[in-house]
Amino acid sequence: MNYHFSKTVDLPFDQAIERATAVLQDNGFGVLTTIDVKATLKKKLDVDFRPYTILGACNPTFAYQALQCEPHIGTMLPCNVIVQDMGEGGMEISAVDPIASMNAIENQDLGKVAYQVEELLKKVIEEI
Repeated sequence: MNYHFSKTVDLPFDQAIERATAVLQDNGFGVLTTIDVKATLKKKLDVDFRPYTILGACNPTFAYQALQCEPHIGTMLPCNVIVQDMGEGGMEISAVDPIASMNAIENQDLGKVAYQVEELLKKVIEEI
């Protein structure tokens, strides 16, 4: 089972982040966190890594619904979207597949919410 949806875009890294953030917002997601993995790995481990940023995206309506279904689901939130430089100018944007990540939780109501979020995240990736 695949655990993400991905698309390669022909944009500079910073513009790919801006585009992903804008499309997420257009589809009801806010970006709660932005983690610059490259900078963090350099600071903490003194290693060089490709440009790689994690956007912690949250759609408040669906997050609330998920929390109503499963009180500990916050351990799996927010929905992560990554932007990474794949070399030769290709930037890959990937979103978590919420169905795959919540597959271990046996809760039909949560599954319904995850399905809706999955469809919305697929739409986001397509629109980027």
